[in-house]
Amino acid sequence: MTLPLRIGVMQLTMEPLEEILAHARQLDRHGFDTIWLAEAYPWWRKHQMEARSSTVLSALIARETEQLTIGWGIISPFTRHPIQVAMDARVTQELAPDRFRLGFGASRIFMKEIGADDVKPLNPTRDAVRIVRGVLEGRDFNYEGKAFSATVPAMSDEAQAPRGTVPIYVAGTGPRMQRYAGEEGDGLLTPSITTPGFVRYARENLREGADSAGRNHEEIDLGCTIVASIDEDRDTGRQGAREIAGMYLANKVQNIQASADVLLEEAGLSQDEIRPIAEAMESGGRLAAARAVSDSILNKTRPIAGTPSDCIQAIEEYRDSGCTHIMLELWGEQRDRQIELFAEKVLPHFKS
Repeated sequence: MTLPLRIGVMQLTMEPLEEILAHARQLDRHGFDTIWLAEAYPWWRKHQMEARSSTVLSALIARETEQLTIGWGIISPFTRHPIQVAMDARVTQELAPDRFRLGFGASRIFMKEIGADDVKPLNPTRDAVRIVRGVLEGRDFNYEGKAFSATVPAMSDEAQAPRGTVPIYVAGTGPRMQRYAGEEGDGLLTPSITTPGFVRYARENLREGADSAGRNHEEIDLGCTIVASIDEDRDTGRQGAREIAGMYLANKVQNIQASADVLLEEAGLSQDEIRPIAEAMESGGRLAAARAVSDSILNKTRPIAGTPSDCIQAIEEYRDSGCTHIMLELWGEQRDRQIELFAEKVLPHFKS
C-alpha cells in the first residue's frame, strides 16, 4: 500500500463529555494517530445512551489536543444541510489545521427513525460531499443536485478564515457507496463488524470506483471500524469486544437488514444466528446482548482483542488485507488502562 498504516480509535459520542475529552487527551499523549467521533442516533437513546454532536465535540477536542487528528466518523447528510456542515467544519479546521477529517455516511439507523428507509443514500451523500468541498474551497459556488442545492458567493480576500477544503471520507457498506468513495472521496470508512474479508471486498469496490475516475485506489485511505479491547489476560481482553459486538450485531438485525448482507457473509454469520443477540438487547440491554455473543460468534467478527500479542496479530491481518487506517472501537472496563496498554505493547510494533 502507498499509504502508511495509521491506528486510531472510534469514539462513540454517547459517553459523558469529560470522559470523551479525557480519552482524547490520553490518545494524543500516547501517540495514537486519530480519534473518530461516531454520532449516536435515536436507537442508542432507546438503549439508555444519549447522543452528543460530533461537530461540536470535534472543536472541543481540537482545543484539548496537539497532535491527534480528529475525524467525524460519521455524520449523516440527513441531519444537516451541507452548507451548515461546511460552517461547522470550518471551526474545527481553524482550530486544528491539517488534523481534521470529515466523514459522511447515510446512517441507516437515523434514516429508519426519520422515515427515510426507502431513500437511496448515494445522491444525498454525493451532493453533500460536493457542496461541502465547494464551499470550503472558497470560490463562487453554484450547485444543483438531486438531493441538495447550494448557491454561495466567493470568499472575500478580507475574510479571516482558513482557505481550502479538508479531506472528506465516505462511509459505505454496499458496493455503490464504496465505489463512490473511490470516485471522489479522500477515504472510505467501513462499518463496525468489519472483518479482513470485508476489507478485501471494500478495497476491490474502492479500486473499481477509482479506476473509473482515473485515480489510484492505493492513495485513498481505507479506514476500518473494528471491535476492540485489550488486557494482559485474554478472556478479560475479549470482554469489551464481546459487548460492542453484541450491540452492533443487534443493530444489524433491528435496523440495517439487507444492506448488511455482505458484511455478515464475509464474517460467516447469518441473520438467524445473530437474531438471539438482538432479542437479548431488546429485552435486557447491552450486557444481556454481550452474554448472547458466544466465543464462536465473537471469533467470526474478527476483533482486535485479547492480549497485546493477539491484537498485534489481528492488526497485521487487517493491514495485509488492504486496510490503511485501523479504527479501534475500543470498549470495556478501564478504557484508560486499555489505551495505555495499546500504546505500550501494540503501537510500537507498527511505528518502529
